[in-house]
Amino acid sequence: MTRFGSKYIPLIATALVMLALYAAGCVLFRNFFSLRVAVNLFGDNAFLGIAAIGATLVILSAGIDLSVGSVVAFSSILIATLVGKGVNPIAAILVTLLAGAVFGAAMGSLIQWFELPPFLVTLAGMFLARGLGFIIYPQSLGIKHAFFLRFINESLSLPLNERVSWPFTATCYIAIFLVAILVAHYTKFGRYVYAVGGDEHSAKLMGLPVGRTKVVLYMISGFCSALAGVVYSFYTQSGNPASCVGLELDAIAAVVIGGTLLSDGAGFMAGTLMGVLILGLIQTLITFHGNLNTWWTKIVVGVLVLLFILLQNLISLVSGRLGTSKCMKI
Repeated sequence: MTRFGSKYIPLIATALVMLALYAAGCVLFRNFFSLRVAVNLFGDNAFLGIAAIGATLVILSAGIDLSVGSVVAFSSILIATLVGKGVNPIAAILVTLLAGAVFGAAMGSLIQWFELPPFLVTLAGMFLARGLGFIIYPQSLGIKHAFFLRFINESLSLPLNERVSWPFTATCYIAIFLVAILVAHYTKFGRYVYAVGGDEHSAKLMGLPVGRTKVVLYMISGFCSALAGVVYSFYTQSGNPASCVGLELDAIAAVVIGGTLLSDGAGFMAGTLMGVLILGLIQTLITFHGNLNTWWTKIVVGVLVLLFILLQNLISLVSGRLGTSKCMKI
């Protein structure tokens, strides 16, 4: 098993799990195989998917970002408060995205220039963003602006048939996903990310801009979290500083289930997309069943994360042994 071939095994496993869950739903439940269910998988999980894109880039660099859920909640309440005070919705969205990017860049700078552990820095960021959200407004706040009520959710939705339309939130998710694939797999910056995640010391010896790359990575993660907050406010037509608790763990779970290694700089954006859809499929299956506790979603996700971590370790172990065998033969 070569390294080139082994890196695709988690991605293939993710695809098989996703297809198996979807096939099981189609067999067990009458209306599961429908356009509405497929569209809802993207629309209902759009904000999680966008947050997971930023988390994927950070994890590819062997980092971690625990502030994701708090930044999403902070962003949603910031938008709701600004719009409620008469600020133009477009301006409110731009301010929110800028705040998320600056917040991420600040964490990245602390991690890089002060050599602080990403876990602790982003943990502090998680508490800071959550607290700032409650300072802005201490409870849920509805958004009654026509831009959110009609223009976004009605005018920009694409009708697929008489009963089903493709929501604008899903369009945002797919657009960001395509940009992420381009950045991660077809740009020089993407190659820097994989190099830093594979071996940061070697990347420095090769003269790669490791420091700048890490700061930009966390800035992108903060931007994606803020954008997820914007999409969340579109989806719920409100802002809530207490929302999205644990979303960062869901995002990390989606990344891991998607086949991205927690170290060694290996993974694919397509895997993260499938990981998000798997989380959505599990929740949809439980909803269709009707008699299962919704906490079974967490149990199944936990089992899947454990299995994929074991698979990743097995692949690394087998690849290492094969590499050692080749060296001994030489």
